[in-house]
Order: sequence, then structure tokens, then C-alpha cells
Amino acid sequence: MKLNFNFQDDLSIFEKEIERFKCSERRRAMLCGEDYYSGRHDILHRSRTVIGENGELERAVNLPDNKAVDNQYRKLVNQKTNYLLGKPITFRKIADGNENFAGFSKLISSLFDKSFMRLAKNLCKDSYNHGIAWIYPFFDKGELKFKQLKGYELVPLWHDFEHTKLEYAVRFYETIDCSDSEKIVERAEIFNLDGIHYFELNESGKLLPVSPYFTPYITHGDAQLCWGRIPLIPFKRDSDESPLVRCVKSLQDGLNLILSNFWNAMEDDPRNTLLVLVNYDGADLGEFRRNLSAYGAVKVRSIDGVVGDVKTLRVEVNADNYRTIIDIFRRAIVENGMGFDAKDARILGNSNQMNIQSMYSDIDLDANEIETEFQASLCELMWFVKQYARAAKTPVPDEAIDFIFNRDMLLNESSVIDNCVKSLAILSRESVIANHPWVDDVVGESEKVSEEFAQSNNLGTQARTSMLK
Repeated sequence: MKLNFNFQDDLSIFEKEIERFKCSERRRAMLCGEDYYSGRHDILHRSRTVIGENGELERAVNLPDNKAVDNQYRKLVNQKTNYLLGKPITFRKIADGNENFAGFSKLISSLFDKSFMRLAKNLCKDSYNHGIAWIYPFFDKGELKFKQLKGYELVPLWHDFEHTKLEYAVRFYETIDCSDSEKIVERAEIFNLDGIHYFELNESGKLLPVSPYFTPYITHGDAQLCWGRIPLIPFKRDSDESPLVRCVKSLQDGLNLILSNFWNAMEDDPRNTLLVLVNYDGADLGEFRRNLSAYGAVKVRSIDGVVGDVKTLRVEVNADNYRTIIDIFRRAIVENGMGFDAKDARILGNSNQMNIQSMYSDIDLDANEIETEFQASLCELMWFVKQYARAAKTPVPDEAIDFIFNRDMLLNESSVIDNCVKSLAILSRESVIANHPWVDDVVGESEKVSEEFAQSNNLGTQARTSMLK
């Protein structure tokens, strides 16, 4: 077993960090984001109550107690993720005009394939739900792979205040131990510069070494190698690493509560009519309700000249009031979560490009924030890719790779195409093609246009030659 730290002294530090993280408000917010995205909202734990005999609230078992979840938070996360990563990330091809780096460009294309794009979308969702998500680059049969780690499972011990360099990291998670009998145990992995150290976290919160005890990040024959840095790359929602649910949780809870109360009011028809009893000939209200339900009739009597009677007071449920409050909550969730409303009045009447861009202004600002963080993380990820390429004797360029996030925004295609046509006189054809809404591959489309232009020139030349003959 290989450890860089004193086994008895320094392990207590990690035990305290794990316990502190488990009890922290930060991790509770992460788990809350995970729950709300999955539809496990606080309203599901609510019970309808009434005032009891002693003036205290008690659960009302005989009243409708509906729990409605209108998951606008999940819609918001999916909307923001697909806006930023609905289209694949593209990168500047190093091999363009430089055949020396063709092998590296091919390696980049193989690593950042469709599987990585799916991983990127999942990372983006976790970044919104947890505030931070992680990628762990590792080797599988000699090939570089990427694994996603959950933010609520990993305790980062940062070297700097800006949270840019890791000193250590601890990952803890539950798994099934099949050695004796199937039971759930909690495992912990400590990442340092040399590799990963494996432990079991017992009920007292103590770290106990378990097999395989230690594995290096890289194995080459009998040699155990390391990256020189901890291979964990954070992908943050923003510089504060704050989950999105903090911005909208109270609004989402209010929306669920209003919908649940409206549902209860609709099912509570017998109590929308208040019954006023005059000289009721019975023991208690329970007997009155039972007689009314079973026989459709009740007995009344006259006392001291006062004739018995049953009168009603009707309580109307105004659906418009509920609808207004529900609309307010939904708009507030969109605004505070910095999303967009596809039913916005700005585009229902006049869907010009200015109105569309105005509708997207909030989500665009939020996308700028997370893209800045993701660009920095992808640059850090590229460091590991370049180290892998150098080990494979593949020439690596010195310049950085430009990752381009192709945001998925609605377009008024007629307006954009018209502007492209008008710009042909002042812009290069390649620039116009790059901004055309029907073009995905700018280089390929430019080549096709050049070929067609050359063919048309050849045909024109042949025609003129034929006429001269």
C-alpha cells in the first residue's frame, strides 16, 4: 500500500472533511437540485391539516390531500442545457493547412465524438443541478477515456482560494459488498498526485484501507506513472459553484402549493357548501353527515315555536384567481432562472429577429457565464489529451484548441437569409456561408460552392469557344 501522507495523522483530516461536507448546506443544495430535477419536490411530504380541539394543527385524514408537481425546474434545466449544447461542440481543425498535425486532429475527432457530446450534456445538467460536475480522465486498455463524477460525491481540497488547483480530492459513494452477504457499504477514494487510495468508511466515519488499496493513474509495464497533477477537471455553473435550484426553489414550491390547493378545492365540493342546522334532531355532526350520505335526508324538529330547518351557504371557488397566481409563479421561475418563454408575447405577434433576440437575452447572459467556465475546463482537459498524444508519439501543436459552442437559438430564417444575400457585396463568400442558417459544415459548403463556380466557368468557356468555331 502506497501512501504519501502519514496514515494515522492525516487520515483524520480527510475524515473531518467528509463529515463536514456531508453536513454542509452546499451539499444539501446539490441533493435538492438532484431531487427537484427528478420530480421529488417538498410538496410530496406535505400533509393537509386542520385546527384541532386544543387549537393545534392536526392532520386531516378525511379531507382531500392532493400533491401536484408542475416541474418547471426540470424544464428550465433542460432548456438551458439544450440551448448551450443542443448542437455539437465544434473545434478548430489543427490539420487545416498543416499536414504535420493531421494525426493530432484525427485523435481529437476520435476523443470528442458523439459519446463525448452526450457526456458534455450530462455534465451541463449536473452543473446546473449541483453547481459543479467533474470529469475524470483515465486509461482503459491503453486508451484515454472520460468518466463523469457527481458533485455531491466529491470533496475537493483546493490549493488556492480561486478553486483552480486541487491539493487532494475525496470521493465517497455507496456500493454493494458481496464478499460475505449482500450489504450496502460506503467506500471512499482519496486522489493525490500519485494515484487513488481506497478505503471503507465505517459507521463511525473512520477510513479503513480496503483492497486494492492503491492504483496509479498510469501503468506502463512495471512502471507506475502519474500525470503531475490530479486528473479531476471541474465543470462549474458559475464562479460561485451555486446550484440553479437556489434561485427558483421557493417559486417552484409556491407553484406546487397553489396547484395542490386548487385541486383540493375542486374535490372538496361537499365543503364548498356550508350547512346551517336549525333544531337538528340528532346527536352530533358525524351522525348528521352519515344520515345525509346514507338516506339523503335528516330529521329536524320545532322547539319553542322555532321551526327546524337546514340552510346552505355556498362558497364559490374562483378559478381565475388561481390561474392568475399560477401564471405569476411560472413567469417568475423563468425570469429568476434566466430562461425564456416560448409563448412570449413578443414573438406571437411579430417574430422578427430583434424580438427573438430580446426573448433570448436572459438565457444568453446565463449561457455566457457557464460557457466561460466550460471553456476553461475544456482547456484543462486538453492538457491531458496533449500528454496522451505525446506519449503516443503524435505531434502536438503549441497553440490552444478553440472549442465553439453552437447555441440552439430560434431564427427568422427569411430575415437571416435576406441579410446574407445583401452582405455578398461587402463580405467574403466564406463569411456569408458561415452565417447562413442552412449550413452546418462551412468548409465543406465552401468547397462545393467553389467546385460549382469552377464548373460553371468551364461550361461558359466551352460555350464561347463553340460559338467562335
